[in-house]
Amino acid sequence: MIIPFDALSPEALEGLISEFVTREGTDYGEIEAPLERKIADVLRQLKSGEAVILYNQATQSTDVVLRRWLVHRDGEGRS
Repeated sequence: MIIPFDALSPEALEGLISEFVTREGTDYGEIEAPLERKIADVLRQLKSGEAVILYNQATQSTDVVLRRWLVHRDGEGRS
């Protein structure tokens, strides 16, 4: 289920993004970016629609994914 980013409070959104960008295995290339920049980059992607927040009811977890990944994964995309 896609959760609109603006349905979350600013505090909840920042917490979600912060948790996402600090997960082990998150790759930002050869040069490590400051946490504030990572958060700003993800927020920009959410606002532009390039990324979305996914909630998985089975695991009761959230994730941030690129919208194009959803289209690629199921062939038609989700809205």
